[in-house]
Amino acid sequence: MVKVKDFIQRFEQFAPRYLAENGDPIGMQLGSTEQTIHRALVTLDVRPEVVKEAIAKKIDFIFAHHPAVFRPAKNLVTDDPQNAMYAELLRHHIAVYAAHTNLDSANGGMNDWLAEQLQLQNVQILQPNYRRQIMKLATYVPQANAATMRQALAAAGAGQLGDYTAASFSYAGTGRFTPGTGAQPFIGQIDQAEAVAETKVEVVFPEDLTNKVLAAMFSVHPYEEPAYDLFHLDNKTGEQFGIGRVGEPQQQMTIREFAEFTRAAFDLHGLRLVTQKPDELVQRVAILGGDGGKFYPAVLQQHANVFVTGDVYYHTAHDMLAAGLSAIDPGHHVESIVKAKAVPLFEQWAQAADWHDVTFMASTLSTDPFTFIN
Repeated sequence: MVKVKDFIQRFEQFAPRYLAENGDPIGMQLGSTEQTIHRALVTLDVRPEVVKEAIAKKIDFIFAHHPAVFRPAKNLVTDDPQNAMYAELLRHHIAVYAAHTNLDSANGGMNDWLAEQLQLQNVQILQPNYRRQIMKLATYVPQANAATMRQALAAAGAGQLGDYTAASFSYAGTGRFTPGTGAQPFIGQIDQAEAVAETKVEVVFPEDLTNKVLAAMFSVHPYEEPAYDLFHLDNKTGEQFGIGRVGEPQQQMTIREFAEFTRAAFDLHGLRLVTQKPDELVQRVAILGGDGGKFYPAVLQQHANVFVTGDVYYHTAHDMLAAGLSAIDPGHHVESIVKAKAVPLFEQWAQAADWHDVTFMASTLSTDPFTFIN
């Protein structure tokens, strides 16, 4: 039986909570993390019509990109449509989890999906903002227990270096200790000095796996009081994360042509183009899902001449033009790509973890509040 907390644990390995912008209300929104998941719905927004869809499809878990509870409720009076929606979710035992800016910054997440949709090449992070710290653990075990220790640490995620897994280093030595009164030594006698042929096992791992790796070490360590060293590494080899992506177009196009290409790529009825040079060739494109206008200085630093982002404000558009930057505003709703991309990703995780009794599906509704008219 898969519980909400099991899904969250797996998802936050992919898009850790610490990647979220300050104040972003990500994470568990409604319901219980102990609830069992049978049918899960992926949506961009949690709106009343989506809740009706979830109820009709007997959904018990909603994964949303935009938080359902974005601002704290001032009361729980159900005359308010938002509160009434929360009540419907709770009444039908539908748990809700949201991944917003942490999914935006995750490698292989929202902004990579958007860049892929625009067929950008040589894609890089637009504005790096976090490098995952690398930890190193060294522990000492009897030589006969070294293989078991290495296997347990690898199973906890330690020892992954690029495309390599279960990487470790071991060397032999002699451990010395004297068990005192009250000790229950695995090897040796009380008040007698002992020398043991030991193996030092060293592994590296991302800092967010620290508790899991230490738990794995303690679970198989034969000693009553395991000796181990744990420290941060200063070498800049940790995985880097950040907001937005930047890359080159697959084929030569003018800015106007690329705007048309963007409209078609996201199947839009219309978009806004901010440019003084529609016939200039596109050299380098930055893309940032959602409301990303404030990041245009980072776009300039990355030497992009086109910025694709939603909700561009009037005065920000003028600032972009003054800086010689063109912008394409396809709207906020292009992030609905989460439905097409997250479902197969979650199905892949389910297969790997033997979640045979969970079905993931995408919402069939559009939650775009805007309609274009001719």
